[in-house]
Amino acid sequence: MKKRILSYLAQIDALLANPPAGTDWKREREKHLIQIGFFMHERLIHLIVTVVFAILSVGCMLFAVAAPSIGMLVLIAAFLCLLIPYIMHYYLLENGVQKMYRQYDRMLELEENKTGA
Repeated sequence: MKKRILSYLAQIDALLANPPAGTDWKREREKHLIQIGFFMHERLIHLIVTVVFAILSVGCMLFAVAAPSIGMLVLIAAFLCLLIPYIMHYYLLENGVQKMYRQYDRMLELEENKTGA
């Protein structure tokens, strides 16, 4: 997913930086909205997973304080090993979708300038 979102963002940045003559901005915006929807769905799923892992991690830490054991420490380590990459991936998705919103706004500007509105 990381490669896909970074590739897509770069593709749209290139289109916005040097738009070909006769670009159908309405169609490009529609395609962009579809991609935003895909990435927003992915972002929601990863938010849910990240929050669940964070809650489990904190719960295990609290339990380890009350009743420390080696097994609980191993479980905490496992949760943290998963939680950190989930947070990093969610960060990428969140920032990517925010950038896609800015790209969409730029497409609107270019379309308005093209039509003289």
